[in-house]
Amino acid sequence: MSGPSLRKQHSHHSIHDGIYTEARDLTTALKETFNKENNKYREEICDTLIEHWEKRTLAHAQSEEEGFFEEKMAENPDLLETIIRLKRDHQLLELIVKKIKQQIEKEGVTEDIIAYFEALLIVFDIHNEAEETSLF
Repeated sequence: MSGPSLRKQHSHHSIHDGIYTEARDLTTALKETFNKENNKYREEICDTLIEHWEKRTLAHAQSEEEGFFEEKMAENPDLLETIIRLKRDHQLLELIVKKIKQQIEKEGVTEDIIAYFEALLIVFDIHNEAEETSLF
């Protein structure tokens, strides 16, 4: 069963908005570290971003899949295709986070990693809009 804030449109939107805003701001901070030579905070910000995507976004996605989506399907079986697409979005977010971690392991925190974090923001933004308009 999902928590009550997942079932209320305004609360659910607030969760999405908070997650997105925090990730956007951290991504901006990471970008700014590449404008400064040898910025000692680059790795720390990158670690914080990864933790954010894993502990906030992907954890939220898991709670949606374990309760909220099931409740919506029980209310309206016609939502099957929509929920399949939303779950695929969650998988894409997870795959991009894994790619970021692999990239860091191979090359360290390079400027190329910013594109992956920006992709996460784009996918999450599109996903949230689709979720909020189709399930509420």
